[in-house]
Amino acid sequence: MKDQRARQILHSLVNGADPFTGEDLSVGTVLQSADVMRALLAGCSALEERTARASRRAQQPKNIGQAWTPEEQERLIQAFKNGEKLEDVAARHGRTLRAIESRLEILGMITREQRTTENRFGAGGQHDGVPRTGARKTRASSKKAAG
Repeated sequence: MKDQRARQILHSLVNGADPFTGEDLSVGTVLQSADVMRALLAGCSALEERTARASRRAQQPKNIGQAWTPEEQERLIQAFKNGEKLEDVAARHGRTLRAIESRLEILGMITREQRTTENRFGAGGQHDGVPRTGARKTRASSKKAAG
């Protein structure tokens, strides 16, 4: 079932109507219970949040959050050395301008002061100047390596 149809059904029930016929539901049904009504409203809210989240994700660059491959990193270095506009490089790589500048800073090709975007992680944050490629470390893999 599609989210839109599920929301329509839930909204009909919240409004006391049969979702298929549109007729008012009879008095004394379980839908008149405060707990049932709160559950229906919670379901409506959750579906609306999921739809909004999907809409935001659809507007983000395709590679957001993905690890940098060595090949992609090399293409970035070459584009930077060729003087290409970073906005164009970001679009071509499917990444944000912030991600492009962050990677260039990590690679030592620009300084923090040369960035036009903010480093969300700040000094001493997630990025410590060491180029990162490949899979990210997870808590589980860190514990496995330590243990």
